[in-house]
Amino acid sequence: MPSIKVYNMNGSEVGEMELNDNFFGIEYNEPLIHQAVVTRLANERQGTKSTLTRTEVSGGGAKPWRQKGTGRARQGSTRAPQWTHGGVVFAPKSRDFSKKMNITAKRTALCSALSKKVADGEFIVIDELKVAEGKTKEMVAFQKALKLDEKTLVVMDNNDQLVIRAARNLENLNTLPVAQLSTYEVVANAVIVMTKAAVEKFVEA
Repeated sequence: MPSIKVYNMNGSEVGEMELNDNFFGIEYNEPLIHQAVVTRLANERQGTKSTLTRTEVSGGGAKPWRQKGTGRARQGSTRAPQWTHGGVVFAPKSRDFSKKMNITAKRTALCSALSKKVADGEFIVIDELKVAEGKTKEMVAFQKALKLDEKTLVVMDNNDQLVIRAARNLENLNTLPVAQLSTYEVVANAVIVMTKAAVEKFVEA
């Protein structure tokens, strides 16, 4: 099992923790990670865009002018695409963009992404995450102590509202309960910080 150092919020080392190979030491599977990310983004699309084709635009029932003898090109309707206020050619319509991915594949993709972070030294474990007042300055001090200069995701074992409030104004710091962690969040952030309790809860889930 890979062993990783455990830090406190002041950036001091307070111990070590062994990570389960089945979750944090598996082989990197880029195609599966890509599939998980694409599925997540596709499922977030509303798919509500819709414009009118020539058959749906109102008006245009009468022929604008007779077929021959006017010197102008023949026209059958003022709602043809070449006319102002006419219909749209190949108009986009509402559709369902959602994709499906089985639970085992989702879990494997997430573990693969986390294993990559561990292997690259972009995974940090802290003993606990608590803020006294829910102030932004508390999380700023936390960032400086652990030298979190890049985009960071802090994964908590619970939905601590004080931590969420303290971090929400920081551009490069995101928070998330471990139950909502997905491959997309792991890939979208340069560094993953998890509390010791969140790691244990992730393994037990």
